[in-house]
Amino acid sequence: MASSKAATVEAYLAELPPERREAMAALRDVILEHLPEGFEETMQYGMITYVVPFSRYPKTYNKQPLGYVALASQKHYMAFYFKDFYDDPTGKQRLREEFEAAGKRFDMGKSCLRFRRLSDLPLDVIGRITGGPRIPLRRPASRREQAAATASAATRCRR
Repeated sequence: MASSKAATVEAYLAELPPERREAMAALRDVILEHLPEGFEETMQYGMITYVVPFSRYPKTYNKQPLGYVALASQKHYMAFYFKDFYDDPTGKQRLREEFEAAGKRFDMGKSCLRFRRLSDLPLDVIGRITGGPRIPLRRPASRREQAAATASAATRCRR
């Protein structure tokens, strides 16, 4: 399934084949266990998404809650999207090293870890990067503001 029209997380999981449903549900459990308080679980862009709610950060560029982590079942793989690594090459490199230390294959795009089976992921690493007390709710918002400021400055320089 490349895209889903499911309105709820439960409906999304129900439409997956059993093996993928099991893997996505287990990964979801890890995320929910480690995600700091304040984030909300929702469906966004056809994926299970964990967002900074409007009550905490209402000024988004696209009028959608600010996404932090997402899960999706794509046609050929499942994906764990972690937006913090989109613009953080050192964080991505540390993650690669942790995968290698755990004996796992590192298959990452710009912000998504691709996997075919749950056993492809070191779940302790996923839990650690997803949250714990070190990740404040404010961090995704401040990273978004920094990116917007950089883009705005670049636009002014081109004029």
